[in-house]
Amino acid sequence: METKESTILKKNENTFPQTPYYLIDESKILNIMKRIQYLREKSGVRAVLALKCFSTWPVFSLMNQYMDGTTSSSVYEARLGFEEFGKEVHAYAAAFSENDIADVKKISDKIIFNSISQLKTFHDEVKGLEIGLRVNPQVSFSHYDIADPAKRYSRLGEKDYESILAVQDLINGVMFHYNCENDDIENFTATLDKISEKFSDLLYKLNWVSLGGGISFTSDDYPVDVFAAKLSEFSKKFDVQVYLEPGEASVLECAQLVTQVLDIVHNEKDIAIVNASIGAHKVDDLVYRSEAFIEAHAENGDYEYIIAGNSCLAGDIFGHYKFKTPLKVGDVVNIENAASYTMVSKNWFNGLRMPAIAIKRIDGAIDVVQRSGYQDFKKSLG
Repeated sequence: METKESTILKKNENTFPQTPYYLIDESKILNIMKRIQYLREKSGVRAVLALKCFSTWPVFSLMNQYMDGTTSSSVYEARLGFEEFGKEVHAYAAAFSENDIADVKKISDKIIFNSISQLKTFHDEVKGLEIGLRVNPQVSFSHYDIADPAKRYSRLGEKDYESILAVQDLINGVMFHYNCENDDIENFTATLDKISEKFSDLLYKLNWVSLGGGISFTSDDYPVDVFAAKLSEFSKKFDVQVYLEPGEASVLECAQLVTQVLDIVHNEKDIAIVNASIGAHKVDDLVYRSEAFIEAHAENGDYEYIIAGNSCLAGDIFGHYKFKTPLKVGDVVNIENAASYTMVSKNWFNGLRMPAIAIKRIDGAIDVVQRSGYQDFKKSLG
């Protein structure tokens, strides 16, 4: 059988940690960073890493060479960006407490408020910083209702234009975060045109505009030159600095969750139980009810398996796959796309062994940057 790192391989005890573990490929991150740099150069935009998606800071020393800073959704994320990434620190939260503001104002370059009420409450306290307001443009792109930031009853951002105009003198910029996995350049262009028309009076008076994240511009087939031209056009029209907040686009296909088959049971179909859990270690797929990607599935072999996790959750299923050769106990199965929204949301459900975090450096060396054990589990609960 041909072995390759992205499908099934035998574990090298002298190189890799004990399964399960997350394996980040630094060379793949570098390729993505070069795509982001190209966009920055072509369009003039600035790119800040969305820490809500990826916060594994031992690779920040590579990423900060190609990006302009970080954006956060909490005080802890803002602090992590300040301490480990450097450059610009954008602080946002759905709601700040007084203690939050006291903390983030010391380390942030920009503070973006979710509501006019919070803007008014804390404006005087954060004078001297760049101040922004999140705006709900009432248009969006998302494949999932749970991730649609502009859906009905959304709490994310202000939508009443007259109320926004009434506080325009209190802000330097705005954030429109209205995309989720948007890979449609025509949709992006049309939506940005709608925003340009609807909010033109406001936009002409601002210094900067963040268009948020959720745009799949680092994908292989994305028309990045068309994207760059549209961003540049928008920036020049309103004389604003445009920001993007790439999360998944910053680490697309740059990591795997490496698991090992513990048992194979049969209930109408063969079910391979691996030593990881979708509910504990790949929560994003559980939340969006999507099938985890295993490259072997694309090989369309003759041997079909359900890949299942080892928790007590009945729905702990990674998906249905076909392999070219039969699986057996001890085989290693790699779950792809384990960078975005994966390591940031792992948890101790069922007290399962937490995956280590390993980085395959550009020179090929394997650097294990985190291991967790029983005492970490115990401390998390008391």
